[in-house]
Amino acid sequence: MSALSTVVVVTWRGRDHITACLAALAAQKSPHRTIIVDNASDDGTAALISGHEVVRLPRNRGYAGGLAAVLGMVDTEYVAWLNDDAVPDASWLAELESALAAEPDAAAATSSILLADGSTQSVGVALTADGHGKDVVLAGREVFGFCGGAALLRTGALRAVGGVPASFFCYYEDTDTAWRLRLAGHRVISVGPARVRHRHGASTRPGSRLFHRWNERNRLLMLLRCAPASVAAGQLARFLAITVLLPFRAAVPDAANFRLGLRCQVLAEVLLRLPVTLVQRLLVKTAVPRRRVWRDWAGR
Repeated sequence: MSALSTVVVVTWRGRDHITACLAALAAQKSPHRTIIVDNASDDGTAALISGHEVVRLPRNRGYAGGLAAVLGMVDTEYVAWLNDDAVPDASWLAELESALAAEPDAAAATSSILLADGSTQSVGVALTADGHGKDVVLAGREVFGFCGGAALLRTGALRAVGGVPASFFCYYEDTDTAWRLRLAGHRVISVGPARVRHRHGASTRPGSRLFHRWNERNRLLMLLRCAPASVAAGQLARFLAITVLLPFRAAVPDAANFRLGLRCQVLAEVLLRLPVTLVQRLLVKTAVPRRRVWRDWAGR
């Protein structure tokens, strides 16, 4: 049986966890191709993955950059995104493939991602009332977006909407992609039986300065690319206003994303990228109006 899917695993300094991921992929019931993207690891990861199909990048391009780097190499109907610290059940890929085959208007299928203690991390991504992407732990069949840590996408649909936003580096590449798929008229579904165990935070440090920098910056860039103009402009103005007023607040939350230096850096990066981002906005296909997607999904 020929492979329907290519599984792309992006790794960076994954020595402590990637072997478990690859062993789980080897045990999959569905035949597939695996491409490992090594983001210039310097911890011995290269030796552990040497027997596999590996694309080694000369520098760390992040999760989004790694996915984008090999999308042109994918020659299968589906492409899976899988974190290097995720361990899928043996039926994981087969469940996702069956789900997309049964629902041709769906372009992406997201997994049930479980933490080490068995609790649920994500069964999909919701869009909050202020435009954040948020993991949901209880959902019906359809969700706004997929969690990029373990998902299956139609390769042709992904390419048709512009592929992966490589410049995001890390975080929000999945929610941005879900936005563009929905604007193009596709659906995203949640597949409960497609289970993955995830060592959350093994590759990055949630709550760190870098984490918040990428999250805040990429959310704004995503909205500028995909959301209704009034929403994007309003959220950028809100971020600016909160930043300007921070020195005058008596009580400031003790979190990295409320530190003035970080917020100023985010604003500088967004403004620097604004001209390119607005051009990208013009290139987004909108078979479904932006306002309708926002009305149907924001705050649900």
